[in-house]
Amino acid sequence: DGAMGGGKAKKVSATGRVIPKSTLKAKRGTTRSASSRYVTRNQALHRLQLKLGDFRRLCILKGIHPREPRRKHQGQGKTYYHVKDIAFLHHEPLLEKFRELRAYARKLKRAKAKQNYVALDRLRDNTPRYELSHLVLERYPTFKDALGDLDDPMAMCALFAVLPTVNRHDIAPEIVEKSERLSREFKSFCVRTHALRKVFISVKGIYYEAEIQGEKITWLEPHALAQTMPEDVDYRVMLTFLEFYHDLMSFVNFKLYKDAGLQYPPTLNEEMDDAAAGLAAVVHKLPEKSRP
Repeated sequence: DGAMGGGKAKKVSATGRVIPKSTLKAKRGTTRSASSRYVTRNQALHRLQLKLGDFRRLCILKGIHPREPRRKHQGQGKTYYHVKDIAFLHHEPLLEKFRELRAYARKLKRAKAKQNYVALDRLRDNTPRYELSHLVLERYPTFKDALGDLDDPMAMCALFAVLPTVNRHDIAPEIVEKSERLSREFKSFCVRTHALRKVFISVKGIYYEAEIQGEKITWLEPHALAQTMPEDVDYRVMLTFLEFYHDLMSFVNFKLYKDAGLQYPPTLNEEMDDAAAGLAAVVHKLPEKSRP
């Protein structure tokens, strides 16, 4: 009848009932609002003006993960992020540092190609540096939060502590040494304060469970054997996680030792360490001011 009278045709449901305009508007609004809450990875890269590698690195450091919207308005085979997460990344100070590092890498490559060794030395002396301490405080507002999320950091440090240095995977000796030191400091604290609760030896390695301030921390430490390096592993992603975990473990170890009235970093007995004494080589001392 509406069509015969010159008016607009009304929307009818499958059962023949006329759908009210308010319902249609609500549905349109829901669809629009849902699509505006998410962006694809390519859209996020365009907004942030970042390369894919830097974007992945920033997401790992900030603890941001892809989302799964109910309706994937841009297609099924795409990765989506919440617009609030992308806005959160947009104000991150590391964005500018990543751009500086990319420009620095181009200058370094150019100087190498021209064999300009003076410029190379100057560039290496002025490598852009950044800190992650603000991200640790941002992601873990309280110390208890950090302790509750220590399983993966300890497992990653324990893993890299036994890996060989491989240049093609960017696993430098300093990374292995720092992983070993942080892992040893934490385990030594657990032994000193009787925080260790369970130990289980398996084919994969040794499982540990410690309890500190009511938080249970479980991690796997591989056996100290020659490790094979599979080629199908993305070591750059692992190293980005490890970069953040190193800062987190440094904060946690410092706080634990300080609260226990112990000197940090602890002293290492070089002779015992050379003799493979393990945790026995770590010497715990009271801070200088605490001594009578």
